[in-house]
Amino acid sequence: MVDASAASTYLPPLDFWGVLSTWVFEPVPIILTAWIGGLYLLGVRALRARGDSWPVARTISFVVLGLGSFVFATSSGLGAYDTTLLSVHMVQHMVLSMVVPLALALGAPVTLALRTLPAAPRRWLLVVLHSRLARVLTFPPLVLALYVVSPWALYYSGWYPLTLESTYWHEAMHLHLVLVGAMFFWPLMGIDPVPGRVGYPFRVLITVLTLPFHAFLGVTIMGQETLIAGEHYLALREGPMGAWLPDALDDQHLAGGILWGSGDLIGLVFFGVLFTQWVRSSMAEARREDRRLDRLEAQEAARVARVSAG
Repeated sequence: MVDASAASTYLPPLDFWGVLSTWVFEPVPIILTAWIGGLYLLGVRALRARGDSWPVARTISFVVLGLGSFVFATSSGLGAYDTTLLSVHMVQHMVLSMVVPLALALGAPVTLALRTLPAAPRRWLLVVLHSRLARVLTFPPLVLALYVVSPWALYYSGWYPLTLESTYWHEAMHLHLVLVGAMFFWPLMGIDPVPGRVGYPFRVLITVLTLPFHAFLGVTIMGQETLIAGEHYLALREGPMGAWLPDALDDQHLAGGILWGSGDLIGLVFFGVLFTQWVRSSMAEARREDRRLDRLEAQEAARVARVSAG
């Protein structure tokens, strides 16, 4: 297996169709996707075999949107060119850190596991979910800080250049983006019974708080004149691809714009999902309260009727 920088040496000019037609198959993403997707589908099959239902939308969200986006981000043209163009890497970054975790959370895999696992593995899963470590890793202020600080640490330390030189660290970065995104979005979605879930007002507040941080980082990258991983990107422009590669600083400014615009867009979509859930939850609570009051009213009317009859 060659390192991440060497893999980009022989790539042709990138266009839209190149993103769709160029594929690189690294073993880690493919094996992870196959195992996780297979286990999820086995769980759905087990539910249906015993006559229980499972929403098709959840399966589509987890398998097609979540795992499919993970494979697309790491194995399509985004994966092939992510060490060649910072702008392509930034698209990949946003897919892995926001789109994939959101789609996986909507698939409710923890709920599916609790409904289908045998007794002993289910107990182990419940022990993990109620452990102190799980509560710490899903503590909202801590997760918010980790989600906000992580991209700054990636691009303004030696971490990102290291991912361009090492396949191991490159793949580790992909998994890191997904895991941090999952830690952030999973409790906020509130579908699975994971620690760290809070009320809808606080979920909306946390979502709103993340928007300026993405924008600020994007604007910072757009405005700076110092190249991120400059040695790597300048070396590429001295090689065979130098004839078609854009100016490294222009590409970096484009990457900052992608981070800013896509972060705000996905954040606003998530805000809309949360607000819709909040409204539906409030309406369901209102209906339950109406039914409770109706029962009390009926009981009181029955009591009055008995007293009158007596």
